[in-house]
Amino acid sequence: MIVLAAASLLSACQTAAPPAARTPAPTPPRTPAALQLAASIDAYKSLVAQQIMAANAEYTFSGRLPPMLPAIVVLDLSVGPDGELKSVHVHRSRDSEASAAALAAVRRVPAFFPPAAHLMRRHARTFDFSETFLFNEQYRFQLRTLSGPQ
Repeated sequence: MIVLAAASLLSACQTAAPPAARTPAPTPPRTPAALQLAASIDAYKSLVAQQIMAANAEYTFSGRLPPMLPAIVVLDLSVGPDGELKSVHVHRSRDSEASAAALAAVRRVPAFFPPAAHLMRRHARTFDFSETFLFNEQYRFQLRTLSGPQ
């Protein structure tokens, strides 16, 4: 009982420290997940492909690829160190409608692609790579980078 009373008296005698002025911790800038640095070329291509697919949801399909693809388009993309799309052109295609759809899909991406400076060769002005668009009968596409084994 005496111990309890002593503890009560001691806690009552303590002066409360004034509340510290709280400065909010700086919040890290919010950037899309796709703006992270890719560890490899394959990881970079995957981030770019995810952005293209996200910007074109109504033009894509998921699941298994059909046994016979009516159109395959290979695009060459050039991206600046900051992720800005510098150029895109058709590398290979037999279908002009599918080629136009693939070019439009890349241009629909609203923001920059992920930064590419760390993947660029010394003295290069752009990071160059290709992406393959796989079209089904309805001219919806999957990207080869994300389609996985079939």
